[in-house]
Amino acid sequence: MTMPQRTAIRPGVPGVPMQRPMGHRPMASAVARPIPAAHPAAMPVGHRPAVPAPRAAVTFLTVAEVAAMMRVSKMTVYRLVHAGELSAVRVGRSFRVPERAVQDYLRDAYTDIA
Repeated sequence: MTMPQRTAIRPGVPGVPMQRPMGHRPMASAVARPIPAAHPAAMPVGHRPAVPAPRAAVTFLTVAEVAAMMRVSKMTVYRLVHAGELSAVRVGRSFRVPERAVQDYLRDAYTDIA
């Protein structure tokens, strides 16, 4: 047994389903809403909002790129990450290592033999 389908009937034309044009959205209400304080229109005239200072760009490397840079295997990089010796960010199922973390690790791991 099938469920009966409900169709809106166009006013004035009996039995003809009402069709809406694609992309049609109901009109917004005519009631004015308050403007949020963070909105530029709410700022006093002549007042400019404070612009945050630009951040330094962080370059992330894949485990393969770190391994090539350090001339070790990918498994060695994974061991360093899991041991906490090399900081990394988990993205999905993979890791991304900040380039600065690799440079810091290599600088701190350097030993002078002579």
